[in-house]
Amino acid sequence: MSPSTKQYLASSSLSQHSNHSRCRYKTTSLSFSSSSSSISLPQPQRRRHSSSFLEAPEAVRHLVGSLNRTEGLRFAVVVARFNEIVTRRLLEGAIETFTRYSVKEEDIDVVWVPGSFEVGVVAEKLGKSGNYNAVLCIGAVIRGDTSHYDAVANSAASGVLSAGLNSGVPCIFGVLTCEDMDQALNRAGGKAGNKGAEAALTAIEMASLFEHHLK
Repeated sequence: MSPSTKQYLASSSLSQHSNHSRCRYKTTSLSFSSSSSSISLPQPQRRRHSSSFLEAPEAVRHLVGSLNRTEGLRFAVVVARFNEIVTRRLLEGAIETFTRYSVKEEDIDVVWVPGSFEVGVVAEKLGKSGNYNAVLCIGAVIRGDTSHYDAVANSAASGVLSAGLNSGVPCIFGVLTCEDMDQALNRAGGKAGNKGAEAALTAIEMASLFEHHLK
């Protein structure tokens, strides 16, 4: 084979190899590009707020007892005689508040019991009678030298709670639990106000709530 023929064949082979490389690179590039174009990325979407959702709070009903709608409401007050110097003042504050908010005196019944321990059972009996819209429970438990205070205070609280739950009628806890007599007197018309009057306001509101909204 002549030198010129060898040179031609070598040149031809190099050219083919070069073309083949370019073709393979180009094909690979096209394949990658084609693969990339087939990927669909999720597009961010703008969240839409429902107008009904934004307006929902306007449709919420708020049920609240009224201190001014007392016509026809009847109340029982259970009062403990023990520590009567305190409980009688609480009772006076309660009755004064009832009448101030237009509750008629003939619509208020007062029931006396020996002590705060006995308040709960009588409150439940009155609640179940169906004659009253609320029962106000008044007493005064004052700490002494023994653990008797804790037993009576806890029993009075749980008794009033059970009375309301079992009768379905609001039974209002107006039993003072104090460290000494001075604290009790301060809360029975002294510098700390009259807790009997405050309990009467609660009784009116709860009676109104049950009578006008929760029947």
